[in-house]
Amino acid sequence: MSKNNPLLEAFNQASYPVGSHSKRNIQILKEAFNELDGNLDSDSYGSGQIIENFQEEMATFLGKETAVFFPSGTMAQQIALRIWCDRKGIKKVAYHPLSHLEIHEEDGLKELHQIETILLGDKDRLIRLEDVLHMKDDIACLLVELPQREIGGQLPDYEELVAICTYCREKGIKLHLDGARLYEILPYYQKTAAEICELFDSVYISFYKGIGGIAGAILAGNEAFTKESKVWKRRYGGDLISLYPYILSSGYYFKRRLPKMNQYYEEAKVLAGYYNQCHGVVTKPLEPVTNMFHVHVDLPKEKLEPILVALYEETGMGLTHYVRESSEITSCYEVTIGDRFANIPKDELRKTFQRLDVKMREATGVSG
Repeated sequence: MSKNNPLLEAFNQASYPVGSHSKRNIQILKEAFNELDGNLDSDSYGSGQIIENFQEEMATFLGKETAVFFPSGTMAQQIALRIWCDRKGIKKVAYHPLSHLEIHEEDGLKELHQIETILLGDKDRLIRLEDVLHMKDDIACLLVELPQREIGGQLPDYEELVAICTYCREKGIKLHLDGARLYEILPYYQKTAAEICELFDSVYISFYKGIGGIAGAILAGNEAFTKESKVWKRRYGGDLISLYPYILSSGYYFKRRLPKMNQYYEEAKVLAGYYNQCHGVVTKPLEPVTNMFHVHVDLPKEKLEPILVALYEETGMGLTHYVRESSEITSCYEVTIGDRFANIPKDELRKTFQRLDVKMREATGVSG
């Protein structure tokens, strides 16, 4: 077993990995291309039937006038915020303290565009209506992430979301949806993607998060917005000579997995229930609102990892491939339900969590 990462090695050897759809290997691309005609023409620098048809399909799905395919969501979202700042003449935007743009993009928005960011609300909770009402700064755009990934995939009540959007519209503040995981919120809200996107001026969706494609993103809005986004896409170097491997795999897995989102959501609630029956373990949220949630454990990372390795070896179940340190005495990790969960023997899964409960009690010195 690897001395560098024994938990990852044990997870990779587990007979039943619990989360996601499958391994991220070349088979993902091969499957998507399996039945395609090899004579199909590729796209070329943003033009061609492959890319144009897919963009139209996604615009319809999102209820927007037009849509543009981007190689990455990082590129798409920075461009969206730059456009809205230029339109308003204010180089300020607001978003959650744990937004992807704030913690995963090396300050790209600030360094490339000199846009000032207002961190709205507290990092441990959702942005609330009162946070928006009490903003002291004039901003060009408010970015809302649904679900809020870094705090367990939490969602605001739909009524509060509508109230936030209504207030921003009244004040002339543009609204951008970080909808990387938009598909996953539809079962909880019981809304179509178009109904949710109607609240926003621009929308980004991902094709590897949730959907399980290779890479790629869509940025959608009105025609003037997307026309300008294409100019910025060229400036960013995003107009590759061809993007068809991303587009075709995105379309394939979109059609295959969008209808399963309610199934994934219901399965996530089942799995969270198992976790919450274990001593010293709690999920956030307690009952998931999407097919994703976080697991918080009352043990430090260095004590939890050996327990999980032993559990995988005993049961053949792989619960997570990583653990993150929360504090000196606690740790956490993320779980996302996909295709794999349906094939897991549920009786064996139940026994796995019974074993985890025993191991947690032993580790914390609590009798059964």
